[in-house]
Amino acid sequence: MADGTKIEWTDATWNPITGCSVVSPGCTNCYAMKLAGTRLKNHPSRKGLTKDTKAGPVWTGEVRLNRQWLDQPLRWTKPRMIFVCAHGDLFAEGVDEVWIDFVFAVMALAPQHTFQVLTKRPERMREYMLGMLSRRQFIAGYGALVWGGDRPDLVYETVDDAIANPLPNVWLGVSVEDQKRADERRDPMRALAEIGWLTWVSYEPAIGPVNWTDWEFIRWLASGGESGPRSSHPEWHRAARDFCADNSIPFLFKQWGSWAPSTPEEAEGNPRSGWVALSGNRPAKAAELYPDAGAAFVANVGKKAAGRLLDGVEHNGFPEVRR
Repeated sequence: MADGTKIEWTDATWNPITGCSVVSPGCTNCYAMKLAGTRLKNHPSRKGLTKDTKAGPVWTGEVRLNRQWLDQPLRWTKPRMIFVCAHGDLFAEGVDEVWIDFVFAVMALAPQHTFQVLTKRPERMREYMLGMLSRRQFIAGYGALVWGGDRPDLVYETVDDAIANPLPNVWLGVSVEDQKRADERRDPMRALAEIGWLTWVSYEPAIGPVNWTDWEFIRWLASGGESGPRSSHPEWHRAARDFCADNSIPFLFKQWGSWAPSTPEEAEGNPRSGWVALSGNRPAKAAELYPDAGAAFVANVGKKAAGRLLDGVEHNGFPEVRR
């Protein structure tokens, strides 16, 4: 949890729940998983949440409620964009529904902030949202019990009224990394948009191309490459950018990650450079690794040097903040 972060699309992180499990290829080089198994492995909020493997730390699937951090957003008076569960997934399989209720009670009581929820489990997020009205009394009661002070009735009514409708200060996002995951995760997000929630996509790490047709319902798209061994193809990010431009959707290009577009001449002497196939196949067929086949040349130069300019432009689009 941090008031201040290097993540380009948020102002602060909030980790009332930590821990997760690997569910798709985008998880392989998860920064939160690595931190939980290295620098933070003995911190009470992370201890025991990963196991050591030859490939490095891997989530065990255990999740943890950090009660001491639940009320943190209520103590931040200046409005912020807050990434919820940056070191876990609010809708991970082991997260008790009551814990999710706690988080939504806090978000309802902090309309000055914008909460950015991001999950790889949109089906569970959809089911929770569809059932939220039946849980209004519990969520409101929890808010009144913990933060009501000498005005519990007022807090109860505040939360109860807020969650009667989709919270305007909560953005529900899904992470996708390639076409397979985009196809699998699209329909639950569409259902959430149809009942009034602001929905968005984090296309990071982009490790394969995505056809964004039928994603026109989203309100924001953030795209980025991996800070790790897998490179992305520039055309994948251009396709996301152009889709957003065609549909008046705010677009943010977060980063190239470790790998930046280059040329054989620019990368001469860099052993970590080469062609990436437009298809995203790993390993790619030899015939795919030529410019005429759509391949792009990239070089591993590190995140800082790679930067975040896409065709010379820094894209910093955001949805309109609603409170």
